[in-house]
Amino acid sequence: MESSAPLSPLVLILFLSCFAVTATAAQTQWRPGFLYTRSRGRCTPQYWGSRKEAWPRMVPQTSTVAKVFGSRASERFRSDMTLLEATAQDDSVQNVFHGLLKQTSAALINSYARKGFPYSAWEVKTLLIQALVSEEAAALQAEHFSIANEACN
Repeated sequence: MESSAPLSPLVLILFLSCFAVTATAAQTQWRPGFLYTRSRGRCTPQYWGSRKEAWPRMVPQTSTVAKVFGSRASERFRSDMTLLEATAQDDSVQNVFHGLLKQTSAALINSYARKGFPYSAWEVKTLLIQALVSEEAAALQAEHFSIANEACN
């Protein structure tokens, strides 16, 4: 019995230290473990603008917005703007049409490069032209493309 007495304070210290670690971990935001993390963003405008992967041959990086999306798009955007410039645009610009172009460009690339992407190339092009009628339509369509771009692998 005498040998159990020194163990009691040791067990108590271990128990309290485990409880303190558990309480501290519960207060921090939960993050998945290393083995369960998933790399996201292989379909976002930022990913395509970083040139981490070769672009599909159907839409080279040097393609202009006017040539890819047509004359209606060239009325709204610079006629010499390339798709690479469109995907790499600064997010600080608060113009909904530039946000639409950024997400649309990524969606178009994804329609060629990613199997199972929810939009086909002609749908992406058509939806861009339709969204150019108003700021509200542009913001809504940009949000739809953004959701599709974030969800794709």
